[in-house]
Amino acid sequence: MSNLVTNRLAQERKDWRKDHPHGFIAKPSTKRDKNGDTVTDLTKWQCAIPGKPDTIWAGASYPLTLEFGNDYPAKPPRVAFPAGFFHPNVYPTGKVCLSILNEDKGWKPSVSIKQILIGVQELLDTPNMSDPAQQDAYDQLRKSKATYEKKVREQARKYGANSGGAGDEIILL
Repeated sequence: MSNLVTNRLAQERKDWRKDHPHGFIAKPSTKRDKNGDTVTDLTKWQCAIPGKPDTIWAGASYPLTLEFGNDYPAKPPRVAFPAGFFHPNVYPTGKVCLSILNEDKGWKPSVSIKQILIGVQELLDTPNMSDPAQQDAYDQLRKSKATYEKKVREQARKYGANSGGAGDEIILL
């Protein structure tokens, strides 16, 4: 990993610790080095996004992974929910389809982790129907909003505070 990537992610971590939105989690993962010691891995972050209050997404904390390549911040990180996450702008693999994460549309090297997470939270309740990534969720929302909302509420229960959802999937450091 280059010094530029390391320095930027270390600064992001420092900034996050000083100021982050209530209910959000963003922490670098840990890994074992060649000596078997546990070290911080700044290139992979485990995150959680709370559903906005008064929306069908409320009451849950959704796990999200950010993976930063050697070309970060020139190129955006890979941002993903768990595979199978139900949303029109989330691919079946879990990868999030959002303009600020697309280097050809809205990515700028100045976009922060905080801005990414807030953008993803906003996307949950306001999907971009002109740029679908998942046919099933897109079709459900287009054809039957009630059916779509029912599936989202089921997913919210899965990741709810006391369901063992997000807490079991996020490594807290």
